[in-house]
Amino acid sequence: MAKSITLADAQSLPLWRRPVSLLFLMAFAMPLAFSTWSALLNNFVIEAAGFTGVEIGWLHSVREIPGFFAIGVILIIMFMREQILGVISLLMLGLASAVTAWFPSFGGLLLITTISSIGFHYYETVVQSLQLQWIDKDKAPQTLGWIVGIGSGASLLAYGLLVVTWKTFDLSYNFVYLTSGGLTAVIAVFCWLAYPQFEAPNPQRKEFVLRRRYWLYYALQFMSGARRQIFLVFAAFMMVERFGFEVHEVTALFLINYLANMIFAPLMGKAVGRWGERNALGFEYIGLICVFLAYGGIYYFGWGVVLAAGLYVLDHLFFALAFALKTYFQKIADPGDIAPTAAVAFTINHIAAVFLPAGLGYLWIVSPGGVFVLAACMAATSLALALMIPRHPTEGNETIFAQWRAEPAE
Repeated sequence: MAKSITLADAQSLPLWRRPVSLLFLMAFAMPLAFSTWSALLNNFVIEAAGFTGVEIGWLHSVREIPGFFAIGVILIIMFMREQILGVISLLMLGLASAVTAWFPSFGGLLLITTISSIGFHYYETVVQSLQLQWIDKDKAPQTLGWIVGIGSGASLLAYGLLVVTWKTFDLSYNFVYLTSGGLTAVIAVFCWLAYPQFEAPNPQRKEFVLRRRYWLYYALQFMSGARRQIFLVFAAFMMVERFGFEVHEVTALFLINYLANMIFAPLMGKAVGRWGERNALGFEYIGLICVFLAYGGIYYFGWGVVLAAGLYVLDHLFFALAFALKTYFQKIADPGDIAPTAAVAFTINHIAAVFLPAGLGYLWIVSPGGVFVLAACMAATSLALALMIPRHPTEGNETIFAQWRAEPAE
């Protein structure tokens, strides 16, 4: 990387070398590896390693362990800049994803998935911190919406190519993983070489930060991690196991998801800016309750594949509103708390994620519908928490109960 430059001075750089452009480029690069890995994973593990719900549950539990230890980012940024750590993590994700097909066994997949997961989770932790430091509060909802849209566009590109070429050219898992992961690694190297190190105006605390006034943010993060794991692990697995989706069909479903996200995420950003985080998150959680209950109905009442596919798209759209949780924290946070709290929050987000997939893998064998009913209960809990967010959250006004806080003595 080139020399350091302040965010104010960075505005004189060409548009493509500014901080927000780096965030856009990294947002494009990450899904090339991760989304392709996700699209192929369920078919690959079933065909190459004979996975059932038990093995896929364990794989995802192991994959989430690095997220649980994302708090280690605080130690690393004591001697490494966040921007550098983010680029290195992106490179690790790309390289590990590229060689996934070289490990077609339960043990091998656990190993390579752990390595790629370290890259993914450390990248996500750091980039969330950089987004909140580099983007003005007034522009954050819309800019984050654009970042989600760009990431969805990258996924759309990857999935579109898979749908068109998978059967036409009889592609192998190895070729696709090498290509997608390799492209992410190349872009990471470009990010290292082409951009200066951007200095945010507020130095970040390089220590463990756990503040009582952030309790609602922590609780929402915990529930988000628990609820999201059920969707990530079992919704797509259901499409393969119950309805027999092949790679190009799963990928087509993902493609529709990200096309919808690419179109609607920037609009969602505007909506969050206008209507506030409480309303946006409340809308998300009500939608997810309905979707998860309908997933359960697929198993209990035998509803068909068209409904399942439609619910999958709706599910993904509702999750796109999750960036409202980021802007809520940005509004209530001490500016110096952003980096350490991002690491703490990412760890909290993954507490349930470490054990839920493995545990629910056993429930899946007995009652797949019960897994989704449990997810609906989690979404209902998230809704109750979201209603505690004030209409205009600020530092000192973190929850609707802040007004009842005792005044300090003179």
